[in-house]
Amino acid sequence: MEISQMKYFLEAAKTQHITNSAKNLHIAQPALTQSIHRLEDELGVPLFVPKGRNIVLTQYGVYLKSKLEPIIKEIDGISEALTQMANTENETVRLSVLAASTLVTKAIIDYKRINPNINFHVLQNPENELFDIEITTNLFYDKNEDILNQFVCTEKIFLAVPDNEKYKGRTSISLAEVKDEGFISLFGSKQLRSICDKFCHHAGFTPEIIFESDSPYAVKNMISANMGVGFWPEFTWGKMKKQNVRLLEISEPDCRRDILICYRQTKADNSHTYDFYKFLINYFK
Repeated sequence: MEISQMKYFLEAAKTQHITNSAKNLHIAQPALTQSIHRLEDELGVPLFVPKGRNIVLTQYGVYLKSKLEPIIKEIDGISEALTQMANTENETVRLSVLAASTLVTKAIIDYKRINPNINFHVLQNPENELFDIEITTNLFYDKNEDILNQFVCTEKIFLAVPDNEKYKGRTSISLAEVKDEGFISLFGSKQLRSICDKFCHHAGFTPEIIFESDSPYAVKNMISANMGVGFWPEFTWGKMKKQNVRLLEISEPDCRRDILICYRQTKADNSHTYDFYKFLINYFK
């Protein structure tokens, strides 16, 4: 049973007149008659009987009509539902935020003020592949030139230390000088943590972690409270506001990382996603 046959049958059942039904369907009358006959042959039962110049449903036709009406209504609604889904999808930007989450969150808030109808779906799962834009990080010398639609900015990483007599007047420091200090650090699954561990290994030691959290906010607060030393990304974490903490430039090794913003074309209409991608790039710039 074809969908066209179902619709032809329902139209004939509605008007109970072959000629009028054919006009409503914009087909020739013989074509409608043949379609109904083929359907009756396929089902093995009569669906209509003549009544003067009209036709009326048989008991089989009444039963078929009751079954087909909800099916055709559902089918007719698919196109509209898909259009609505596409519109919703086009107005939703899916982000995979694996780095610079504080700065990205601020960018989203500012963008929403300008474009309140745009929705954001934010995930922080490195296994997630369902994203339109990914914000990630790696060591500045581990560049991948093969990735298209990618913006890269390099960020210097400072060392936050107590503003005490030991570091008084210092503006820079070798990482090896703090090998015996306790480190405040992000939890091991965070990309920044992995990068900072590599800096320490390059300086010849494994950091002694005295506090770790998966929240950059908690890490920043602990460093600010002089509980230990810690790495501090230059602009994604903002300025150090505590007077009792100093940010020292690391002279050795070269402690920098790249922030990567990658854009993928995943929708029929990528205009909203691309607009936010450009906004985000300018935000980082």
